[in-house]
Amino acid sequence: MTTAPIRETHGGDMTGRGGEKPEPGGGQQAGDLELRNVTKRFGSFVAVDDLDLTVPHGSFFALLGASGCGKTTTLRMVAGLERPTQGQVLLGGSDISGLKPYKRPVNTVFQSYALFPHLTVFENVAFGLRRTKGSDISRKVGEMLELVQLQEYGQRRPAQLSGGQQQRVALARALINRPQVLLLDEPLGALDLKLRRAMQIELKRIQTEVRITFVHVTHDQEEAMTMADTIAVMNAGVVEQMGHPAELYEHPRTTFVANFLGQSNLLEGQARSAGAEIEVDVQGATLRAVPERSSVGSGPVRLGVRPEKVSLVDSSAPVDGQLNRLGGGVVTDVSFVGVSTQYLVRMPWGQELMVFEQNTGQRPSYAGGSSVDLCWRPEHAFLLDAGQDAKAGAGLDAV
Repeated sequence: MTTAPIRETHGGDMTGRGGEKPEPGGGQQAGDLELRNVTKRFGSFVAVDDLDLTVPHGSFFALLGASGCGKTTTLRMVAGLERPTQGQVLLGGSDISGLKPYKRPVNTVFQSYALFPHLTVFENVAFGLRRTKGSDISRKVGEMLELVQLQEYGQRRPAQLSGGQQQRVALARALINRPQVLLLDEPLGALDLKLRRAMQIELKRIQTEVRITFVHVTHDQEEAMTMADTIAVMNAGVVEQMGHPAELYEHPRTTFVANFLGQSNLLEGQARSAGAEIEVDVQGATLRAVPERSSVGSGPVRLGVRPEKVSLVDSSAPVDGQLNRLGGGVVTDVSFVGVSTQYLVRMPWGQELMVFEQNTGQRPSYAGGSSVDLCWRPEHAFLLDAGQDAKAGAGLDAV
């Protein structure tokens, strides 16, 4: 590994005028990360298309999308590893678009960790400080190792560590110079499922403690929702929707977001206003939704409802009149997945709908071939434009 790639991968001189990096939030350097009208083309291919994005200072921000959507290209433009074809990248109001990677107050953690195998954990973490001639190296490395809970591993080499421990060393090395922004490019992708979930909690804890802006690129929906304050869902070089994880999940504005961020049942129908609610005719059944969760209020729509919001009832059973009820279903598949049972239910017009029910033990599970009706609350439905592709985002990078 040569000096030049190291400089590009891990940022550069991030010291203040006195040789010490200002604490996050202090001085004129701190501020929001902004992308203004950023476009990146590779020949005739548009990887990122006129992107406007603001990442608030000190936040945990996720760029979520399938492979090829432009999220990694966006990250590389912030790092300086790619130059925008047009547009600006600003940090704290200053345009950094023309700065070399090692001149930007930005560090990056990659999936591969890129640790130096011949150096100890202490030496790996200290590398950035020594390169920028930082002072009080021993104390600062000790603080970083304590932050990532590796105080007792300073004299070990990377090969003597687990994958999760190596990831924490890479994180400590990236944080020790106190960058204004830490970029994480699929940093947990090489870990097994159990360790990945543990590291999600650890990353969020560390970000909360250091108060540095984290920009996390991932295709893993659960990973983004677990850690991020704000998620930008990217598709074909543009942001489909941006907001708090719960907002995106409960109020998707496009079929792509509805399908990519979790799973959704989407039913074709005709909507009409009905006072405080919206009534939707779906295959002769009148279902209801609320305006607050509706992108359209009349005409052709797709009524969406998440599988875990739906309950199964016997076809002859009475239900609360306030619930939506869709009858005539037949259970075609039953999958036991521990905390829940997942059903596929074929409706009379041939569409199969998903239902996820918690295994509370309060009643027996339905068997294949059972006749059932589907019920859910009107406020759990959302309405989307019927002109959108119902399958957009479905099955992409499933995790």
